[in-house]
Amino acid sequence: MQLKNMVALITGGGSGLGGATAQEFAAAGAKVVILDLPGSPGPKLAETFGGNGLFVAANVADAAATEQAINAAVARFNALHCAVNCAGIGRAHRTIGKEGPHPLELFNQVVQVNLVGTFNVIRLAAAQMAKNAPGPDGERGVIINTASIAAYDGQIGQAAYSASKGGVVGMTLPIARDLASSGIRVCTIAPGTFDTPMLATLPEAARKALGAQVPFPSRLGQPEEFAALARHIVENAMLNGETIRLDGALRMAPR
Repeated sequence: MQLKNMVALITGGGSGLGGATAQEFAAAGAKVVILDLPGSPGPKLAETFGGNGLFVAANVADAAATEQAINAAVARFNALHCAVNCAGIGRAHRTIGKEGPHPLELFNQVVQVNLVGTFNVIRLAAAQMAKNAPGPDGERGVIINTASIAAYDGQIGQAAYSASKGGVVGMTLPIARDLASSGIRVCTIAPGTFDTPMLATLPEAARKALGAQVPFPSRLGQPEEFAALARHIVENAMLNGETIRLDGALRMAPR
């Protein structure tokens, strides 16, 4: 599937990995719908795409709001060909901490946004993609999810985050199989340590230390590198049902 003239929905598309992907897709000629929380940089970024950009506000864990947002995107551009799930949150807490056991509401919040929210977008986006006329290979759409190497190498305090991202990895293949008859491909990217707004709050010394842990290249990943892989997944029809680690051969230590 080619990006030119396609309609792509990018959750968490106002900044970070999603923002870079939105810019990459728009530069390639796609019509880009940024779905992000109210107050995000999403509206300003969408404006830079002119008539090919649209911002819709929603929390991906809110079924009704997400459905309304996707319907608004289809109403504007008349179709939906691609969805890239970048919306997510990170919370750290030990299973047993100084203040007692891990708060269940915190665990649930992370899973609701990162896992349930991702599936919410998948199911709604796929329903729209299934209406598209098939391309030469019978292809109607592409869905790209964001997991994390924490799905495999979760560190101390990452029980909730790792569980949520492990769930994203785990559902990639069965959903790809579910949607194969509709001509919709599904892949997941599992990034390592990337230079995103989440890490921007750390002191520079801490950021350099994180980058030095990566075998090669020994630095933080750049959001543009994530975006480049997302573009390749869209354009390479044989990529389906796979989770791709994008981490410079990093394997996280316990802490």
